[in-house]
Amino acid sequence: MARQRSLRLRTRVTLFFALIALFAGSVLIGVTYGFARSNLLAREDSSARDQAIVNASQVREEYTAAPGQIGSFFDADLRTADGGFASLLAAESATQIAGSDTRVRIDDYPASLVDTVRKGGNGRQYAVINGEDYVVVGLYIGAHDAAYFEAFPLSDTERTLRSILTALALGGLGGLILASLFGFSTSRRLLRPLSRVADAAEDIASGGLDTRLVEESDPDLDRLAGSFNDMADAVQTRIEREARFASDVSHELRSPITALTAAVEVMDGRREEVPERTRQALDVVVGQVRRFDSMVIDLLELSRLDAGATDMNVERLDIVDLTRRIAGRYGAPDVPISVAPRTRREVSVDKVRYERIVGNLIENAKNHGGGAVEIQIEPARNKRIRIAVIDDGPGVAQGERERIFERFARGSAARHRIGTGLGLALVAEHSSAMGGRAWVEDGKFGGARFVVELPMAVEA
Repeated sequence: MARQRSLRLRTRVTLFFALIALFAGSVLIGVTYGFARSNLLAREDSSARDQAIVNASQVREEYTAAPGQIGSFFDADLRTADGGFASLLAAESATQIAGSDTRVRIDDYPASLVDTVRKGGNGRQYAVINGEDYVVVGLYIGAHDAAYFEAFPLSDTERTLRSILTALALGGLGGLILASLFGFSTSRRLLRPLSRVADAAEDIASGGLDTRLVEESDPDLDRLAGSFNDMADAVQTRIEREARFASDVSHELRSPITALTAAVEVMDGRREEVPERTRQALDVVVGQVRRFDSMVIDLLELSRLDAGATDMNVERLDIVDLTRRIAGRYGAPDVPISVAPRTRREVSVDKVRYERIVGNLIENAKNHGGGAVEIQIEPARNKRIRIAVIDDGPGVAQGERERIFERFARGSAARHRIGTGLGLALVAEHSSAMGGRAWVEDGKFGGARFVVELPMAVEA
């Protein structure tokens, strides 16, 4: 099952700050809006009740003094709120006596409030009349058993509440943005030491064993830097000790192997003087001594690469002509070399390293793939060039394609002990030293396709 990728730590820290700000802002907006709405409605209720009482007193006086003139009083003299209206109802018959707005009927008022006032009570209730919000005050007028109702519009209050809510929402959005920016900035400051550790680790992994972290002003971070530097010192010491040991062993083996090789070559030159059974043993000894000599040479070369003791001698050469000459020197003069269109023939490379790369690939194809059948040269992106050696062998299994470039690693198709097991490792090391890389893939018509990608201008 593929591993599900999670959000980056910096993103999670930023989201955490944003969510905290969103939660806090939502709570603050809710509490503030609720408090403001409660206060505004309470003030509106108090003002409506006081105004309704004053108007009800005037209506009662007018209705008591001149019942027949009450309609004129509602039309001309009754002062209702702007956008509001009032009605006078006969409590017993529930019929409207007078009203300041002919469009409003008594059925438009809340039924429960009407019933309460008709029974001699007083009350207040919010209602929607003709699509608008009102607070309706109902008062019982003792004179002539009448009920007075007055509706006060809430449009101004609602407009004020909307303004408050808009201001709170904009403030909350601004706070969310500021909190997100603060979280992003904080995460960058917090993760900067970890980024330096990661960069240093990458430098060490790429060969910069002398990379170290600078001291930090924070005690906790300084401890991290110190521990990392101690680890890097230990790793560098161990790697240098192992590289020095391999170099010393290879160097010490060089002299006896040279003498042994010379002696074996002398014996091989006189093979006609020894019995037939002895010749078979001599052939085994000659083959193994030559293989041992080649292995020691490869080990010495790898140890010099590990120690960085090899210089880069860059020359401007015809890559096609150079490849053809290398193929001839390594016993494959007839292998076709195909050059892709738009390939630059003049490139700047280290000729010795390039020969070791192509030569080892040809030797590998000869030993394990039935020989090279084609060499391809083609351009790649970012001003790079690819050289591919194709063989006609069994190919390389998918799970072994990275491992075979390790030292002494052998694929399942190379179980016979031909070669030293260091050729592809040298290809990978020289490619990396020249700023390139090497890999293997399936050939177009079977076999394996070993590819090396190099920059067209290798830095010296």
